[in-house]
Amino acid sequence: MAQRGQHDERKRYARGAEVLEATAEARPAAVAAPSPSPTAGSTLAPGGRRGRRRRAGRGRRTLVAVALAITTVTGTAGWAVAHEQPAVTGPPPGAAAWRADDSLGRPLPDPATASPTAVARFFAGLTTAEQHTLAQRHPLITGNLDGAPITLRYAANARALAVERDRELARARDDGLTSQGRDRARDRAERYAALLAGDRQILAFDPRDRGQVAEVYGDLTRARRTAVIVPGSDIDLGSYATPTAPATPSRAATTTADRADAGPGEGVSTPPADAEAAATPIGMATSLRSELARQAPHTGTAVISWTGYSTPVGLGLDAATGRLARAGAPRLDRFLAGLAAADGAPAAPPTVLCHSYGSVVCGLAAHRIGPDASDLVVLGSPGTRADSVADLETNARVWAAKDGSDWIGKIPHVELFGLGHGADPADGGFGARRLSTARVDGHAGYFAPNTESVRNFARITLGDFDAVRCAVDSDSTAADARGCVSDLL
Repeated sequence: MAQRGQHDERKRYARGAEVLEATAEARPAAVAAPSPSPTAGSTLAPGGRRGRRRRAGRGRRTLVAVALAITTVTGTAGWAVAHEQPAVTGPPPGAAAWRADDSLGRPLPDPATASPTAVARFFAGLTTAEQHTLAQRHPLITGNLDGAPITLRYAANARALAVERDRELARARDDGLTSQGRDRARDRAERYAALLAGDRQILAFDPRDRGQVAEVYGDLTRARRTAVIVPGSDIDLGSYATPTAPATPSRAATTTADRADAGPGEGVSTPPADAEAAATPIGMATSLRSELARQAPHTGTAVISWTGYSTPVGLGLDAATGRLARAGAPRLDRFLAGLAAADGAPAAPPTVLCHSYGSVVCGLAAHRIGPDASDLVVLGSPGTRADSVADLETNARVWAAKDGSDWIGKIPHVELFGLGHGADPADGGFGARRLSTARVDGHAGYFAPNTESVRNFARITLGDFDAVRCAVDSDSTAADARGCVSDLL
């Protein structure tokens, strides 16, 4: 979940969790089974006593979850309802015109139903001129069509952004709108203009509602190793390009090795100036890309920041339920399948890194994205809606990171009546490989430069498993974290 603008809500939520946990611990009789008779107690096996204690512990956690859910709903009901977000699904505007287009003498693939593989086959049968004609006529559809050629999507989205920018600029001058409406239009026009600046590589752009965007850092068509970052709550087209994050990857820090054969977007990104910048989607991507270049300067790499789903706002019901994650999971699945199928696809399946509520999206998509992702990393996770790695039903290697300074640890990891997201993937019993997070500071600090977590993310992306450092027991901040992947070598 994003750091900016939610500090007070998180503190209140965390304090509530602490109070409720203390209350539950003080009232074990409310949830434990009745005490056995003296006779029964004298014959109860040690294993049975352990089972009773485990059941009592589960009961206490359930009580905490119920109480916390009630507190969240009743304490912020008006706020939560007011901020309930619509789940943007399906193709962007223009799908009807696309379906009606018969200029090529054949039907165009339905953006709502055609598989990314079918889309890739369709574009492979077109000439370059025909491809660019479609991008000009239908920029929003072509730019978001998973399976379409990578570079064609860049061009289509640049055109779509220019069209939307001009539309919003016109609205900003419309005297028929209120002053607030004109201000909002001006803000959106500025955001679109920022995404058009320089040679940014926008792989997806959807202006509906709060806006969605995916951006590539590096030369995706030539990359040998790639990563996809799925952010959490409070991220949209406005917060994606926050002023605290670098607007574009700097070419000034390009190494000699990269400069020798760099293509568009291949320059090494300058790391964010501070931890706050590294908490934004742009900051996460540029920080990871810089770490990849530091560890493997002669390896072509690319990082994709994917905000392709409707994220929760704040800590209301949207953040506590899986509604938006269930709508986002098929979009993530389709996006990754499109990367694998498209002309200019990466050489190897990417590592998918899922932060906070983004890990709920990834957990629900895990059983589908196995072939299209080599590794699944969840960090600062409230849960994945699964009880274990086995429940994720994925072929991808699963990793988890949660630092002791992260306030997400105050949230009970249970799921009841649709509230909560289930087991803690950083718990030893979940079955994920638990990464060291030495030098991480708080929920938003996992991609900060020089942290052990961002170094581990780069090692996993590069396939350098021998160098990965994992947490010692339950201490995710232990400086003497050990290697933990001998079974992968």
